[in-house]
Amino acid sequence: MSISIAIKSVAACAAVICASSALAHVTLADQAALAGTYYRATLRVGHGCEGSPVTALRVTIPAGFQGAKPMPKAGWLLAIKSGKLDKPYDDHGTQITEGVTEITWTAASKDSWLQDAYYDEFVLRGALPATAGAMWFKVLQVCEKGSVDWSEVPASGTSSKGLKNPAALLEIIPSEHVGHAH
Repeated sequence: MSISIAIKSVAACAAVICASSALAHVTLADQAALAGTYYRATLRVGHGCEGSPVTALRVTIPAGFQGAKPMPKAGWLLAIKSGKLDKPYDDHGTQITEGVTEITWTAASKDSWLQDAYYDEFVLRGALPATAGAMWFKVLQVCEKGSVDWSEVPASGTSSKGLKNPAALLEIIPSEHVGHAH
């Protein structure tokens, strides 16, 4: 696949995905990426919970997302949960069976809460599998009063139409670029 075809494929997928996820409130900034590449997952939080400020955000690392590493965020504490991976993977000849399964950002103080009137971004990085397909990032948004569990995925396909609290969708598109870049 040529680079220009790959770029056009990413753009086409992004346009379709953006249209289908317009109602989702925790979304990925880049909703399509090439298989076999590193990906910077930027989770956008558009509001609190019915007016209540966000105090924590927990993302469940999707099966196949390899070597997840969160970006520290000023005013927020990081917690990383590790465990057995649903999909082990090979890393330079070593079979990786355990890794990061959840990342949680928690506001260090009331001053760091994400007020309902604002939006913010929470970032992590990892490698994508070599095969194309849908990857869903399930996010628990915890607020001063209540929470929203953005974890619904469709029974089939990638349309989140009809889902009240859809997970954030990343469409992994085919690529001949299955490299190793850090």
